[in-house]
Amino acid sequence: MNNKEILTSYVYKLVASLYQAGVKDVVVSPGSRSTPLAYAFAHTKEFQMYRQVDERSAAFLALGLAKASARPVVLVCTSGTAAANYFPAIVEAKLSRIPLIVLTADRPHELREVGAPQAIAQPNLYGNQVKWSVDFPLPDEFPNTLPFVERHIARAVAIALTAPAGPVHVNVPFREPLLIDFQEKLPVGSFIESISQEIRPSEHAMNVLETAIERARKGIVIVGELAQDTDLEVVWNFIRHLQWPILAESLSHLRANVPNDCAKYIIDQYDALLKNETFKNIAECDTAVRFGSQPVSKPLMQFLTTVQPSTYLVIDEDPMFRDSLAITTHHVQATISRWLDDLTITPANTDPTYVEQWISANQIATHQVETYIQEMTDEGALVATLFEHLPEHSDLFASSSMPIRDVDTFFNKTSKDVRIYANRGANGIDGVVSTAIGTQLATKRDSYLLIGDLAFLHDSNGLIASRYQRCDLTIVVMNNDGGGIFSYLSQATVEEHYEELFGTPSGLQFADLARMYDAQYHVVRTIDEFAHVLDTPKEKPLRIIEVITNRMNNVQSHRKLWDSIGKELDEKWQA
Repeated sequence: MNNKEILTSYVYKLVASLYQAGVKDVVVSPGSRSTPLAYAFAHTKEFQMYRQVDERSAAFLALGLAKASARPVVLVCTSGTAAANYFPAIVEAKLSRIPLIVLTADRPHELREVGAPQAIAQPNLYGNQVKWSVDFPLPDEFPNTLPFVERHIARAVAIALTAPAGPVHVNVPFREPLLIDFQEKLPVGSFIESISQEIRPSEHAMNVLETAIERARKGIVIVGELAQDTDLEVVWNFIRHLQWPILAESLSHLRANVPNDCAKYIIDQYDALLKNETFKNIAECDTAVRFGSQPVSKPLMQFLTTVQPSTYLVIDEDPMFRDSLAITTHHVQATISRWLDDLTITPANTDPTYVEQWISANQIATHQVETYIQEMTDEGALVATLFEHLPEHSDLFASSSMPIRDVDTFFNKTSKDVRIYANRGANGIDGVVSTAIGTQLATKRDSYLLIGDLAFLHDSNGLIASRYQRCDLTIVVMNNDGGGIFSYLSQATVEEHYEELFGTPSGLQFADLARMYDAQYHVVRTIDEFAHVLDTPKEKPLRIIEVITNRMNNVQSHRKLWDSIGKELDEKWQA
């Protein structure tokens, strides 16, 4: 075979192996060295190809696709700093357990470390931020090269999907020339499939969990962000039988589509409740069971650290379970699945008064929030207005910093089908626009992004994706001219240097940015204006609603809400 034939066979074997392993989506950024891969993916009808010229944004776009679809997504870029720009999203994917298959094209071995252009040390570029990394051989006629490619691609996808899921890195070197012959059909491989199975707890672990539930007098269940493919019905069945307070984070997907017979047990105001000393004393538990990641709420983390439940069970698919508080007493390694239905749940010693206290306190806080929404005009009330206007079968992506915290406070349990997403692995504000776009491309649902002005500026390049594929997204930018989250932290008590280092006002608004991307644009300053715009039909696929707010007013209003909730809790339980 000539060099072009060798390269063509090699690249199509790689692409076919990805398809055989169940991969359907690929995000490609332009570049010379990745030409063979880009051509093969573009010409193969079995793949859905997405384009984004900015590699950092492209990686977050792939992250959103994989997050919402719960399927692995391929990233393709050229050599050099293009690959380095993937790093922030790879970090998020590792911590959020999102399966990404990162294909970085590279210079051949003889052009490495000799001063060749666009050549950096790419093997093991991402260190321990990926689950596995491999440097592929160059395309050649050696008989074992194509079987190596086929099996190592299967291995890469299997590793990416094996719980806990995460990113893998395949570095692929190419010599020039880089052109291939287009093929209409993918080659058939000799490797059949990689078979995996869910992780079920041992019989001993099941007994430990059943015994803990049976003995508990004051038990709570904490549900953080769950894997996107979690069968929520088994969780609802568990809740029905257990009848304990369920502290459900918004990212758990347990605050929406709530069955009537489970609704009263869903505690969605725990963050506000646990700011109150009176209620914290009442809420002391002897047993806690946690599913999913650790929640956003700092008051909840402080509460658990103080209480130190005598039994604290974490159910997690990773043996390196997440426990930054160092209070776990039992770790059950398992994916959340039908084994929950096999548990014999007999909460015989549960104190019904304790359960009712949680339910009653949650009702008090919910009523205070509803009153707050009617009376206040700050970001919290505006965010609550957004939730009220979210249509059935819609998604909301929340940025880190204040948006996710306002979601945790103001997104109350509902029977509506609304799903909440966020990047809470590394909790960064980078790549939020791109991840939201990727999420929408995966779900094809009515989608909204709630984001602050700084985070929006941080990933404004993410909007480039809208020029290459249709992106149906409403972006709500809470513009308080700076970093609102710092107003709640100790830095705000030191006036000197606060604005220049933490507030960081830019003085920018986004009408021109919306015009550049041909987005429908609205700027609003009141709740009534915001509600009206939300009820106005979209005229373009991309819509930007800029909401002008005041940072200091937000802090004062939020604290007033927490004080009101605390006052009513004190009146009820100090009488």
